Amino acid sequence: MNYDDAKNKFISTWGALGTLWGINKAMAQIHALLLISPEPLSMEDIMDELQISRGNTSMNLRQLMDWGIVFKENKMGERKEYFTSEKDVQELARQIAKERSRRELQPTIKVLKDVSNIDEDGSAKTKELIKQTKALHDMADTLDTMMNKVIGQDHNWITKALVKLIK
Repeated sequence: MNYDDAKNKFISTWGALGTLWGINKAMAQIHALLLISPEPLSMEDIMDELQISRGNTSMNLRQLMDWGIVFKENKMGERKEYFTSEKDVQELARQIAKERSRRELQPTIKVLKDVSNIDEDGSAKTKELIKQTKALHDMADTLDTMMNKVIGQDHNWITKALVKLIK
């Protein structure tokens, strides 16, 4: 397999995986392209490489920057904006975990807490609702606590923990 075949396969696979992770294919492909690019790319470079529209490229770059995993760079003497991805995969994982906690887990925990704190009316359905939503709340809260501990640790701790898990 040559470079172009490998690059295209990686970008395509990352795009397909992105849809499983809850992000759109174009966003994942843009991230993949920036992740493997040795130099920052302009919006036009990204559009040409992935054959996607300016609007789609712009919207997805903005979302990737909101996630904190893509950054805008300026080149001296150039009017174009250039973009690059976080290259440290451990930092990338930490940032994604942090954002997923903020965007997904924390709002879910709040809803589960509200729902599980309803007034008991003595009925079986109310008791079951409270029981199950409290259990889900506790599990989600534990998961969020664990994610926050991982996010707060240095890189070597994460690597060592993952190696232990794999062994």
